[in-house]
Amino acid sequence: MTAHYTVNGIVAVITLDNPPVNGLGMATRLAITDGLQQAQADSAVKAIVITGAGKAFSGGADIKEFGTDKAAVEPNLRSVILAIENASKPVVAAIHSVCMGGGLELALGCHYRIAAPGCSVALPEVKLGLLPGAGGTQRLPRALGVEPALNMIVSGEAIKSEMLAMLPGQKLFDKISASADSLAAEALTLAQAIADTRPLPRVRDLPCKHPQGDGYFQFARNMVKGMAKNFPARLKCVDAVQAATQKSFEDGVLFERENFVNLMLSPESRALRHLFAAERAASKIKDVPADTPLRDIKSLAVIGAGTMGGGIAMNFLNAGLPVKLLEMKQDALDRGIAIIRKNYEAQVKKGKLKQDKYEQRMSLLSSTLSYADLSAADMVIEAVFEEMGVKEKVFNELDRVMKPGAILATNTSTLDVNKIANFTQRPQDVVGLHFFSPANVMKLLEVVRADMTAKDVMATVMSVAKKIRKTAVVSGVCDGFIGNRMIEQYGRQAGFLLDEGCTPAQVDKAVEKFGFAMGPFRMSDLAGNDISWAIRKRRYSEKPEMKYSKTADLLCEQGRFGQKTGAGWYDYVAGKRDAIPNADVVAMVAEHRQSLGITPRKIGDDEIVQRLVFSLVNEAAHILQEGIAAKASDIDIAYVFGYGFPAHRGGPMLYADQVGLFNVLQSMQRFALNPLDDADFWKPAPLLVRLVAEGKNFN
Repeated sequence: MTAHYTVNGIVAVITLDNPPVNGLGMATRLAITDGLQQAQADSAVKAIVITGAGKAFSGGADIKEFGTDKAAVEPNLRSVILAIENASKPVVAAIHSVCMGGGLELALGCHYRIAAPGCSVALPEVKLGLLPGAGGTQRLPRALGVEPALNMIVSGEAIKSEMLAMLPGQKLFDKISASADSLAAEALTLAQAIADTRPLPRVRDLPCKHPQGDGYFQFARNMVKGMAKNFPARLKCVDAVQAATQKSFEDGVLFERENFVNLMLSPESRALRHLFAAERAASKIKDVPADTPLRDIKSLAVIGAGTMGGGIAMNFLNAGLPVKLLEMKQDALDRGIAIIRKNYEAQVKKGKLKQDKYEQRMSLLSSTLSYADLSAADMVIEAVFEEMGVKEKVFNELDRVMKPGAILATNTSTLDVNKIANFTQRPQDVVGLHFFSPANVMKLLEVVRADMTAKDVMATVMSVAKKIRKTAVVSGVCDGFIGNRMIEQYGRQAGFLLDEGCTPAQVDKAVEKFGFAMGPFRMSDLAGNDISWAIRKRRYSEKPEMKYSKTADLLCEQGRFGQKTGAGWYDYVAGKRDAIPNADVVAMVAEHRQSLGITPRKIGDDEIVQRLVFSLVNEAAHILQEGIAAKASDIDIAYVFGYGFPAHRGGPMLYADQVGLFNVLQSMQRFALNPLDDADFWKPAPLLVRLVAEGKNFN
């Protein structure tokens, strides 16, 4: 059963019970309408209360039904709301904890609403590339007022119930209960008090106007346009709310529905829905049960107070966990703490952090120059120089001083975590936690599972990732793991494009027009060109057969390491991140091309994008086949949250699916014929060939 029906005196109570958030799937919708019919047929029942069991009133529609026949099966959500509105007896929504999406639309269909304080209220559909599809754009402006309703719908952000109740003239809530614990009793009291009220109030009958009319909505569109690039749903939300002020309720609902259906079919919505589901799937590890006991993590140690170590420490300070920071020299330690302090002070200055919160976080930070002082920590993360010899010394020390059961994590971005684990006598406690720079900002966390990593360690670090608000993706051990292994091929293709006739700015602009946050050369300047240079030099000895363009080496030989030196593929002005093209760099690229005897050719944006993106796809197919990634959607999450892949395209694997894997394969075969490219690399991964032969996709 996904809803329960009980009677308390003259009040029937329908309790949604569909964990975890009482989603309004087909079974739940049917249970609500059955309960309504039962209550209306019972002459002893005078009023009805709808509420939710557990930790939510309702989180809304079941996303698994989106785009399937189940969403349309009667009673659909619109029919359920209509049945509530037209009920012969008053219906009270008793709202608590979470009331979002279809859950809020359901509540808006009730005649009365009582909410517990602290309830998160939202219409978040825009985050899935949609607009509310069950009357939300028509009812919320009537209940809350046009401007606050539009702000909620366009942003998709949650607002606490007590804040909404303070808005002048709002009719969203008839009452805020004294507490969450008293909600049920107060809802029964309210239902008893209004049992004989007639006619029954309906949100749909409330007036809906804005004093500035069309002028306000034009202003709203201008404001939304900046956020709406590649995401059409935001502007459609403005259109739908404007329709609420201009059309009859019935016509407004039809307008909303038409736009909802069109957006549902859009590639942007499909991409965002894919990422929504993929992010939740990424947290589940097939062979690690959900009820695996967790290790208790109450304190952290971080080794290395540089940019990465400081950023990692901030994640845990933000989550209220004490952190002890270790460095080898006092001046390096002082410098690292000063940077953390400066970062927090900048947030305070911008109004993003309150002074007392800043002081509280800094009070959780302590420092040391001695490994012995780390012994009590439940978990330690090293963020030292990316060199195996350095890592060996660190883990020898950690093995010596850390208490039994402590988790030992390495922040390596490319090195063999199995080797690092074997530097200790406790390889089961060792795991890779690859944070992305800046670590206190970037959402992605690559969790690298070594051969001996214990299941409870995996369960614990996935839980910790949630606590510090990271999206964790599990990777097996290989050079570069998921993200950096793929990005190396992407970088190689960018170099070949320079050899063949492109400039750095041309390549970057093509990729940024496609939707990437930044192109490969701007990204390399941000990360530091010397970092990829060190990896290439290692590759030259380890894999001499691998083909590279030498332009990036020539750039580094000039000391142009990127933003940190003020000069890389572009020039930079201190205090700014603007990439300024440099004529000498363009000339260097042309001279190198000439030295190779290459006649430059004109290369279009389509070829640039395809070669870069499909290089990611082919390497990812190898990664999937080898079991380094468990599923294609994990790779999409890694690239959207860690590497700036455009969210509206859903990640490289979903994008390949949408282009069609047959078409991807054809393009790769064409690239393999280019004598200046790497024909061996463009040999398609066996998994890709098999999927095409079977007519299947990655996702």
